[in-house]
Amino acid sequence: MFEEAQTFAPVTTDEDGSLKVHLGADHPGFADADYRARRDALATLANAWRPRTPCPTAEYTDAEHKVWRVVSEALVTKHRAYACREFLDGKESLGLPIDRIPQLSEVSEWLAPLTGWRYAPAAGLVPLRDFYGSLADKSFWSTQYVRHHSVPLYTPEPDVLHEVVGHGNTLANPRFTALYELAGQASRRVRTTEALEFISKVFWFTLEFGILWEGSDLKTYGAGILSSPGEIEAFRGMDIRPLDIVDMGSTSYDITDYQNVLYVADSFSQVEDMVGGFWASCTDESIARLMAKGAKAHA
Repeated sequence: MFEEAQTFAPVTTDEDGSLKVHLGADHPGFADADYRARRDALATLANAWRPRTPCPTAEYTDAEHKVWRVVSEALVTKHRAYACREFLDGKESLGLPIDRIPQLSEVSEWLAPLTGWRYAPAAGLVPLRDFYGSLADKSFWSTQYVRHHSVPLYTPEPDVLHEVVGHGNTLANPRFTALYELAGQASRRVRTTEALEFISKVFWFTLEFGILWEGSDLKTYGAGILSSPGEIEAFRGMDIRPLDIVDMGSTSYDITDYQNVLYVADSFSQVEDMVGGFWASCTDESIARLMAKGAKAHA
C-alpha cells in the first residue's frame, strides 16, 4: 500500500494496543461512526498478523459484500472493453468471485500455482521501502477494508477492491509479475530516498495508472484504473503523454482524484522493455542523472 495514500488516513496505536484510523474531513466515511469503527477493527486485525502465517480472516458484513458485488459487476463489461489482454488473461486464470469478498489467504492460495505470489495484510502505513522491497519476494501488502458504501465506484485510497481486483488479477499473469519483481529488486538496490521515490513514481504511472495501445484500441493495464468503474470510463479523456521514464519519475500527482496525466505505451512489450529495463538496471547514480534531466525539463 502506498505511503502517499496514508496521508489521507493515517493510523495510530491506542494505549490498549488497538489501532485507530484517522479519516480526513473530506473522506466519504468521515461522518459515519460505524464505518470508522469498522476501519479501526480491520486495522487492528491486520496489525496482529505475523510473517510466515496465513493472513487473518476478516468477517465481512453483508453490506461490505454488497459493495464488492456492485463494483465487480460493474467492472465485468468495462474490463472486456478497456482492459489489456494480459490483465484479462490473469483475470480468467484467477477467477475471483463476484458475489463476495475473498479472504487474502484464499487469493494467496489461488495465486500460488499461477505465479507463486501471496498477500500480506496491511494495517495502515507501509513504509515505501518495505512496500516495494516485498515485491522482490513475491509478496504484496494489501488492505482489508472496503471503500465507503456511498461511493462504491471510486476510492481515493487503496481498499481491498483495489488491491485484489486491480492488483490481484495482474499478479496472476507472469508478464505482470516479472515487472513487479523488477520494481522490488530496484527498490532494494538503491539507497537514497530520492531514488526510491523516483522508482515509485514510475510504478505509479505504469502498474497503477498505465495505459497502452492494442492495435488501434486504447487500453489500460494500471490497477488503479482497472479497479475503478468510474475512472476506467474517464481515462481516455485525460492528458495522455508518450511513455517516458524521466517525465514519469519527475511528475507529481494527486491521489484524491482521477489521474489527469497518463502515459501511454505502444504495447505491453514496450512497457516490459522500457520500464522493466529501467528497473532492472537503475542505480542511485543513474537515477540522479535522470532527476537532473527531469528538473531541467520542468524548469
